[in-house]
Amino acid sequence: MISNHQTNLNKFLQTLNQGAVLDWSKKLIKEYPQAEIYLVGGAVRDALLDIKDNKDFDFVVRGVSMKNLEIFLGKLGWVEKLGRNFGVLKFKPKNFAKDKNYEPLDIALPRTEFSFNTGGYKDFKVKFDKNLDIKEDLLRRDFTINAIAVKLNMLRSGRRGSGTSPSKLEILEIFDPFGGLDDIKNKTIRAVGNPQERFKEDYSRILRAIRLVCQLNFNLETKTLNALKKLAKNLNDKNTAGEWITPRETIAKEILRAFYYNPIRTFDLCDELGIFKVLMPETLKMKKCPQPKNFHSEGDVFEHTKLALSKINSQQFRRFEKKLEDILEIRNQKLEIRSKIELIMAIIFHDLGKPYTIETPEKNGTDRIRFYEHDNVGADLAKKICERLTFSAPETYGISPDNVYWLVRKHMMLIHGHPSEFRPTTIEKYFFSADFPGVNLIKLAYLDSLATIPKTGKLEMNLVGALIKRIKTMQKMVKQKKAKASLPKALQNGDEIMKLLKTKPGKEIGVLKEKLREAQLLGKIKDKKQARKYLVTSDK
Repeated sequence: MISNHQTNLNKFLQTLNQGAVLDWSKKLIKEYPQAEIYLVGGAVRDALLDIKDNKDFDFVVRGVSMKNLEIFLGKLGWVEKLGRNFGVLKFKPKNFAKDKNYEPLDIALPRTEFSFNTGGYKDFKVKFDKNLDIKEDLLRRDFTINAIAVKLNMLRSGRRGSGTSPSKLEILEIFDPFGGLDDIKNKTIRAVGNPQERFKEDYSRILRAIRLVCQLNFNLETKTLNALKKLAKNLNDKNTAGEWITPRETIAKEILRAFYYNPIRTFDLCDELGIFKVLMPETLKMKKCPQPKNFHSEGDVFEHTKLALSKINSQQFRRFEKKLEDILEIRNQKLEIRSKIELIMAIIFHDLGKPYTIETPEKNGTDRIRFYEHDNVGADLAKKICERLTFSAPETYGISPDNVYWLVRKHMMLIHGHPSEFRPTTIEKYFFSADFPGVNLIKLAYLDSLATIPKTGKLEMNLVGALIKRIKTMQKMVKQKKAKASLPKALQNGDEIMKLLKTKPGKEIGVLKEKLREAQLLGKIKDKKQARKYLVTSDK
């Protein structure tokens, strides 16, 4: 084994020894000395790569029956019963049963699987056997880098044979029957055995391969890549009952994770491998859709979109993003993941409506190529894609189709009107409220500008700067920063206005309320006394 990978693995095991992840295994060895315990799958892969914060642990236990294993773990904590027919138990120790941050451990017997080759991840027959060789268990796994097992050996605090209790685990042996260690060294994603057979067993592995490439910055091995290209079309297959063979929720989870880890590479792979064609064919209409060259010398709509997406990891954008977030909000990690993915999808979809709305001098007699209403049309298309692929479903990486819709619909806001002319209540509504992803709208406008290259080569960033200037002006009214910057409360609400003017509810109350708020945000009215005077005067 490569020395630095061995070091990473040892450090990882040391961390586990210090935590509670391995406590159950120490007790199991004491109760069943013949037991063999293996750490397998993604946890081993990530440990070798020194990837931190992995909470997904898979163990294989040999030499103990499923019944005895289930009873034993049941004494130590919570055990999920549903997985037992597949030779898998989900387990949480008593101390962590209610801890949402402690992910259940997967503890399984060695298994073999017989696939019915429908492509469905549940369409296989599982046979588990406590005496099955660990190499047979690894044979059923998807990729070589996930088919590595580490056999754990128990150390004791006293001398051998002294009868003292186990104190910690060490690595006894590493099983790597398919060359996963070499593939980790060479940064390669390779299917175990025949790639077409592996993908036909479970079509979701096609997207998992893409996600791993983007997450780990690896490359696809040639045969694996060719099999992926050939079978990508099957992601839309249905069974005889008309149900998706590959659940949309699984597709959403893998696709969104891939875009989160590496937006531009995911975009390129989805194009190259036919994923866009299968899952989001609307995006391909952007190819060869021309744009006015005096504004868009970068190319057609597809190239413009790709260029905008590539800028999201540029130093220029990161500096802008940091400056913007310092002004508007304190970042929350969970919100940040969702927000970043919503921005990525908004970039991909922001000009989706252009091919559907294009008008040209030759065909329509326009003065130049134009795309009237492309923002509204694109927003509708974007929302349909997000809902069709259930992009809201994944727990950590799920996004709001409504937010993506709003971002696409509003992305021309700076073109339709200069920020200096925006009403204060509009600024307040979009950029000082949690109801709208206003921060992402500014980021989207900035990225769109970076990818809009006029013939002169000079980027037009004045509009974004003008918007930020307006926000900064209103920001001075914020007395204290909280999780979200809050402007001063309105000086009069609807009930107070009606009482003051001795009138009933109606449209005029809403109009007065908004005018009063405009005056307050412009600094013309500063207290309740001035507000009442303004209302009485306006009502006359």
